[in-house]
Amino acid sequence: MDIKPELLERINTWLTPTFDTETQDYIKNLMANKPNDLQESFYKDLEFGTGGMRGIMGIGTNRINKYTLGKNTQGLSNYLKQSFPNETIKVAIAFDCRHNSQSLAKLVADVFSANNIEVFLFEDLRPTPELSFTLKYLKCHCGIVLTASHNPPEYNGFKVYWQDGGQLVPPQDAEIIAEINRLKYSEINFEAKESLIHIIGEEVDNVFIDASVKNGSFNTDQKAKDNLNIVFTSLHGTSITIIPDTLKRAGYNQVHIVAEQAKPDGDFPTVKSPNPEEPAALKMALELAEKVHADIVIGTDPDSDRIGIAVRDLDNNMILLNGNQSMVIMTEFLLKQWQKSNKIKGKEFIGSTIVSTPMMTELAKAYEVECKIGLTGFKWIAKMIKDFPALDFIGGGEESFGFMVGDFVRDKDAVTATLLACEIAAQAKAKGSSVYEELINMYITHGFYKERLISITKKGIEGAEEIKQMMVEARENPLKMVNGSKVLKIEDYQLSVTKNIKTGKTEPISVPKSNVLIYYTEDGSQIALRPSGTEPKIKYYISVNTTLDNVSNFIATETALEAKMDAIIKDMKITE
Repeated sequence: MDIKPELLERINTWLTPTFDTETQDYIKNLMANKPNDLQESFYKDLEFGTGGMRGIMGIGTNRINKYTLGKNTQGLSNYLKQSFPNETIKVAIAFDCRHNSQSLAKLVADVFSANNIEVFLFEDLRPTPELSFTLKYLKCHCGIVLTASHNPPEYNGFKVYWQDGGQLVPPQDAEIIAEINRLKYSEINFEAKESLIHIIGEEVDNVFIDASVKNGSFNTDQKAKDNLNIVFTSLHGTSITIIPDTLKRAGYNQVHIVAEQAKPDGDFPTVKSPNPEEPAALKMALELAEKVHADIVIGTDPDSDRIGIAVRDLDNNMILLNGNQSMVIMTEFLLKQWQKSNKIKGKEFIGSTIVSTPMMTELAKAYEVECKIGLTGFKWIAKMIKDFPALDFIGGGEESFGFMVGDFVRDKDAVTATLLACEIAAQAKAKGSSVYEELINMYITHGFYKERLISITKKGIEGAEEIKQMMVEARENPLKMVNGSKVLKIEDYQLSVTKNIKTGKTEPISVPKSNVLIYYTEDGSQIALRPSGTEPKIKYYISVNTTLDNVSNFIATETALEAKMDAIIKDMKITE
């Protein structure tokens, strides 16, 4: 295999004395024996996506390792000093259960301390939402989590948070990336100043749990709590360190933990993917639910920001709610609580994303609050809170199984959302209803919205090019009809324009640019497509809706909506 000059230059940089002999020997072995792996490792630099930087662990510029993370941290250190020239700069660092997360977290702490930055490093693995909370609690300037969320075991990642507790957003992300790109690897300072590294743990845990209980509890009677039967799984991740204690402190005593998945393990040995979006990940929890006759099943991803919720349907079978369903259930519950407390004064808002259910907008109208809609990723919801300080944030979510209750955490938070889900389930059961029945009643009141996500994986260099070409094709040859229904409007977030197909008129889109296309059809369907910012996937988001007049027509109406989505998928030739 011939190595292109640009690629060879990248590789040769890593064969200089700046890099340790182990790294150099590994690269020489790839050059001699695995040229394809060598190209995959060096053909580009890892990039910041919707959830920070994620990648496969290994040697090279396109991998997570001590040098790529060291360079990130050195660039971030330089940027912090420029941004806060006369302050004692403080950062907080957390890490999840993945292989090398703890050692990489210490390496990041070392580089910060080498640059005279004070570091608060968790003693052991902790949930991502706790890092967001801790950053604000300890008045830090910046926070880092070492995690790859729900990605496969070979991945790790580096999420960056700012003073408000939210992830980086423009223009800071671009400014920091520019600072990182200006650096040479030889400029990384790895010489730790241990006196600047403070280990934190139980004291912060207790404050975070108390805050989660305060924000996630809503006057549920203790008898109702005692009557709720819960199954919980951490899927080998970080939430085992916090969620059981949070539920206990909130008064929930019937909590059955899936023992086989309770031990943190970066191999995630009992699941194909540690992602609560996928029903297979909750298989063991659902089996335990049948044994103990549970009312609700809750599972979280490795860093405990995503939450999967299963409840009993009208036939008493356990089913997994999708992210849109759990989001609207939790949002309406919060809206009702605010309404009961006379807290809705016309200065409140809920948050959602452009690929999430349009039902969020309907809820906002019904409760006379605003619904702000941003790009995919909770950093944009956190930015809404920051940008509109005169408005009160009630709660919000996105279709990818994330939810945030209030603004005390500025990222999706499976800890507080778990407690909130239990509050909803306990109160519904106490009045002879269920979470599922409450959802159906919402469909009758606000319209029956049904969504589906199709993710197509395209790995490696060829896969990235294929995804790029699919988006080019979609822009150059936009759909005119979808399943027999005319396309009325197309939103192109990369070009920042909305086009009315009938009139040809275009209007600007005010949110930042993103590689997303959304089709709106005459029959009310909505189809969005976008490449994932964190995985080698292209995603299709399909939303259909109709009216529902009573519970007896629910199953027939749902079947019709599912059939409609099947027809759209077939018509668009979407194949996984």
